[in-house]
Amino acid sequence: MAEADNKFVVEIITPDRLFYKGDAAMIEFTTTEGEIGVYKNHVPTTVVLAPGIVTIHEGEGNKKAAVHAGFAEILNDKVTLLAEVAEWPDEIDVERAKAAEARATERIQAKADDLDLVRAELALKRALVRQNIVG
Repeated sequence: MAEADNKFVVEIITPDRLFYKGDAAMIEFTTTEGEIGVYKNHVPTTVVLAPGIVTIHEGEGNKKAAVHAGFAEILNDKVTLLAEVAEWPDEIDVERAKAAEARATERIQAKADDLDLVRAELALKRALVRQNIVG
């Protein structure tokens, strides 16, 4: 009974689907301010998501997913991630992620006058997160 008392609801929602809904003992994810770990009864807050790996600690095991941008609402008994993109490891095309990394790296190194550096760096981070979660 005590273990059930420390659980809270986690939802990860993308524009396409309800990516995940379940109970968790803890969730870890990356924000624009750094990594955060949330337990039940966390101080309510809203944060901006950065590309990274989300780890959902369900008690009997962990689930990991890649999340690329969005917002998180943290309440004392629920955490909702509103993400632009969320992917399970088996949904990721590693070769495509490697090609995206190469393109982004090439753009950054070329330093063209019309380069949108923030966009290129974000593309590089997304490609690296995808590769990292797959292994």
